[in-house]
Amino acid sequence: MMMRDKRKLVIWPIYIDQMKSRSKGRIIARKNSIKEPQLNEIKEAARQLGLNPETEPEKAYPKSWWEVSGRVLVDDKGPKSIITKQIALSIKKMRGQKDSTRT
Repeated sequence: MMMRDKRKLVIWPIYIDQMKSRSKGRIIARKNSIKEPQLNEIKEAARQLGLNPETEPEKAYPKSWWEVSGRVLVDDKGPKSIITKQIALSIKKMRGQKDSTRT
């Protein structure tokens, strides 16, 4: 097993998933979270925030080890809760832009 880089934070999709409860693993407020976050969205949001993301699509969140959701490693540039919230809000913005281009 490879040791993870200490300068990286692990961002699991469940951290920002509006459909999950806090006890299931969500770490930000429901109003800031998003429905069914995708790994590529998290990666793109982290890239836009300058966090140097690396995806690991084969990983499963330890609490729900049977569901392979993948994870994103990002540069540790502050508290995980704040970085996670910024990523979620960035995805919300990206989804808003997508929705407005469909009309």
